[in-house]
Amino acid sequence: MNIVVSALNIYPIKSCGGMSVKEAVVVERGFQYDRRWMVTDRNGMFLTQRNHPKLSLAVTRMKDGHFAISAPDHEEVQIPLEPRDGEKIPVEVWGSRVDALRGSREADEWFSSLLGLPCLLVFMPSTAIRPVSHSSAMKTDHIAFSDAFPFLLISEASLEDLNGRLEQPVPMNRFRPNIVIRGCGPYEEDTWHELQIGSLPFLAAKPCDRCTTTTVDQATGVKGVEPLRTLANYRNRNGDVLFGQNLIHKFHGVLRIGDILTPLPQENHA
Repeated sequence: MNIVVSALNIYPIKSCGGMSVKEAVVVERGFQYDRRWMVTDRNGMFLTQRNHPKLSLAVTRMKDGHFAISAPDHEEVQIPLEPRDGEKIPVEVWGSRVDALRGSREADEWFSSLLGLPCLLVFMPSTAIRPVSHSSAMKTDHIAFSDAFPFLLISEASLEDLNGRLEQPVPMNRFRPNIVIRGCGPYEEDTWHELQIGSLPFLAAKPCDRCTTTTVDQATGVKGVEPLRTLANYRNRNGDVLFGQNLIHKFHGVLRIGDILTPLPQENHA
């Protein structure tokens, strides 16, 4: 039985709702458009669902060459896919400081209303340098406003195993993967070192350590305790709760639903 891609997701705004797509273009920082936008406080410090779960209510879709952002009780606001100019301001995400471009005042006000505090919406331009901070990364490996890696992959089998341990099952969107696969065993993705998806090679950098974002219901913005509490009982490794595999890509190209994933043999990595 082949291991195949069953879903692809892009998250245009960090920590906000994502878009499911049938194919996605792989560029320098990951999927095209993925996490190039980010919400910050007025000082440029990044905001996430960890402390602001209502960000999950901001749903993004592509419309007429723009991104349209919507949320309950809020009128739709539009932002460019990739702005070319704008006021540059310093922003910070997980200790990395980069210069970002300010979005529109309308978008700032939209997010300020959603979260109930002064917010800015910022974009990472192509000139920003944010290297992947991991021993397996090359100096040329860069990311956008993702936490640490360009891609997150999770298998349907891993989620099925987790849901078998929960009183109330959770959907895959709790974990915000870019690539979802089917056809392998639970947590088999933990064991891979290098792999090929379609025609593109990837490095499996490390299993993903999970945070409280996984406890936010993405449809309601309500924060609970599961599935992190259950995961901690059997997926705890040296204090990190692991679920999913972080990937680094080697080349640019296109991934499509239905692409076959091939793990490369262990002996290739001696």
